[in-house]
Amino acid sequence: MLNKDVTSKYTASSSRGLVKTSINVLVFLLIIISVILLLFYTPSFLTEDESKISAVLLIIITLWATGIIPEHITALLFFLSMILFSLAPAEVVFSGFISAVYWLVFAGLVIGLAINETGLGKRFAHRIVIHLEGSYLKIISGVVLIGVIFSFLMPSAMGRVVLLVPIALGIANHFGFAPGSNGRTAIVLAAIFGTFIPAFSILPANVANMILAGLAENQFNLSFLYGEYLLLHFPALGLLKAIVIIALIIWFYPDSPSEKQYRELTASRKISKNESILLALIILLLVLWGSDFIHHISPAWIALGGAIFLLLPGISIVSRKAFNEKINFSSLLFVAGILGFGGVISSSGIGDVIAQHFLSILPVEQGKTFINFMLLNFMAVVTGFMTTLPGVPAVLTPLSAQLSQATGLPIESVVMTQVIGFSTIMFPYQAPPILVGLQMAGENISSAIKFCFWLTIVSLCVLMPINYLWWQLMGMF
Repeated sequence: MLNKDVTSKYTASSSRGLVKTSINVLVFLLIIISVILLLFYTPSFLTEDESKISAVLLIIITLWATGIIPEHITALLFFLSMILFSLAPAEVVFSGFISAVYWLVFAGLVIGLAINETGLGKRFAHRIVIHLEGSYLKIISGVVLIGVIFSFLMPSAMGRVVLLVPIALGIANHFGFAPGSNGRTAIVLAAIFGTFIPAFSILPANVANMILAGLAENQFNLSFLYGEYLLLHFPALGLLKAIVIIALIIWFYPDSPSEKQYRELTASRKISKNESILLALIILLLVLWGSDFIHHISPAWIALGGAIFLLLPGISIVSRKAFNEKINFSSLLFVAGILGFGGVISSSGIGDVIAQHFLSILPVEQGKTFINFMLLNFMAVVTGFMTTLPGVPAVLTPLSAQLSQATGLPIESVVMTQVIGFSTIMFPYQAPPILVGLQMAGENISSAIKFCFWLTIVSLCVLMPINYLWWQLMGMF
């Protein structure tokens, strides 16, 4: 019987490996075919240079989306190919390294390391798990709820992810979910997606929201009030989407918490000096992040100041050894590659060209309100796939007047459909906070790819029609 079980497991493992290899080969062949077509057949709506850039970007997108090779190596390939073939200026290709987002990620990794090194993450987790005991559903729902609450308190999505992931890992450890288990993956995804996706319905809580608000005000004199924006988007994009996130996580990653861990609660110990210093710093950071409308200092530079403080020789909460050995520098390369990727698309004009091409082929027609609404959402989703999320408002907002005229929808409604679009994430590479959270937790990107795919399907088929009905009640059409 034992030999039979071993043989069965070996056969199943071999079958999975064969399927994965076949998929990788298929993806590689599709890349080669697509690149050949783009290099030797220039589409009518692209110039020869744009076609070459698109060929390289297609390779990079596919490698990131499938995870065939490590993400940071793909980022290095992006840097090399862009510079080697003179496809984009160096200041654009390497723009990610001077971006505020890059330094926010760096600072976040340092702060996250400090939370783990001092044991403050375990302390937070212990306080939280007392209220989550009872069932797996309660654990996952509680983690998502914490993420949503943080979205109202802290404007930086990257900062929220960086603070929540170490706490999520502490919660997973408490309930006995070992690395590689469904429960650990589920709690990490609940923390990341719970604080990132519903936050698109909260005006200051994500970068794309603020870019949209700024562009809409500059170009069309549309001012979004916090309460009006929240009322329009939170019921479907915030509340219902959070419920969908919980349901999908539990469906795809079923598990049960260890009862032994329930009974063996860690005895409360006196808070250490380093924990006290770090806790005071985190509270200060939260206050400064929450009051950025007063001092106008970027969350990135606030976080970087906090990270430098933690690294100071006299403080040494994060030691030189811990910094050298435990900071995930590959994730920094990955983030820089993602940001540079978006910069190349923007500077090359490819995003604008493709958006204009979509506008010319979309079957929009005045009077067909629901169809036009869904097509505009779909256009925003696809644009986000090609430009990353902050690029959606940058590309589509200038086209809003044309889209309004073509569909017969009010320009405010056309602009707001972008929120539904860029909150629907097809691949993790579109959103650096998701990628950084996965890197910090040591989770495989494939788990997030599967989750994103099914969340997109549910969003397109269920949540978007519900959005349409809600918008009708709100008088948006």
